[in-house]
Amino acid sequence: MVITGTTKILGVIGNPIGHSLSPIIHNAAIEHLGLDYRYLAFPVAPANLAAALDGFAAIGLVGCSVTIPHKQAIIPLLAEITPLAQAVGAVNTVWNTPTGWNGTNTDVAGFVSPLAAMQRDWGNTTVAILGNGGAARAVVAGCHQLGCGEIHVIGRDAPKLAEFKSSWANIQLSIANSDLPTQVTIQTHLWTDLPNVVGKDNLLLINSTPIGMSPQVANSPIEAEIMARIGADSIAYDLIYTPRPTKFIQLAKEAGLITIDGTEMLVQQGAVAFELWLQQSPPVDIMRQTLIEHLTNTH
Repeated sequence: MVITGTTKILGVIGNPIGHSLSPIIHNAAIEHLGLDYRYLAFPVAPANLAAALDGFAAIGLVGCSVTIPHKQAIIPLLAEITPLAQAVGAVNTVWNTPTGWNGTNTDVAGFVSPLAAMQRDWGNTTVAILGNGGAARAVVAGCHQLGCGEIHVIGRDAPKLAEFKSSWANIQLSIANSDLPTQVTIQTHLWTDLPNVVGKDNLLLINSTPIGMSPQVANSPIEAEIMARIGADSIAYDLIYTPRPTKFIQLAKEAGLITIDGTEMLVQQGAVAFELWLQQSPPVDIMRQTLIEHLTNTH
């Protein structure tokens, strides 16, 4: 792919950023479509976030993805954010406008995508989310959009759990299906209560923690004996995409659960951002294939 004086720039900002696979999937899509764009990774320290946005605006950067630790910190620096991003409390995609940077959250759409393709009664599905960080917020919003009956969040810090729950108390989400309730209702539990929460049929169990991420590949947020208590027709969904599979996914398969890993979420959230920036549909199959080939060849 040749970079010329007319090449337009997209990117991803974070700190650290060297591990990001977003450039791989976005540049594969750009090359497939023959576009004069390039997607680059920019390491931006927290103290330099405002200056970086000013610099990006000055050079005409079209838009960028936002990852740790900037998803919350970037919000006050934006001219406008979508209602969904406001509800989630995190922005992972921004784009340049004549009046400043605008932001949204495509993690919700990325998370929901593989679930929405399933023929299930989400209203009778119980959700158990491991972890109560930023990723868990996108998961709560996604499960709410699906219309899941119960949403449980499990964490290790009681004050943080209480803060997590209270932050949703009066939030009204923008949802496509007006028949669904607009109030987010969640229950929170300490980790010691985990066996009681997961011991149900038709459970959607989501790992939103970094436990099991490379290089700590031998770890899982829950043990095999707890996984074995999960009832029939349940799903284990790990937001981690490397290694593939994670220990969490391995244990879930051994327990006979339906499994989803983080590759599809990464691809689908990126696809939504790509279409927002370039106003054309991305080649999702190419993005997915490129990601899986990269993960297969490097791990």
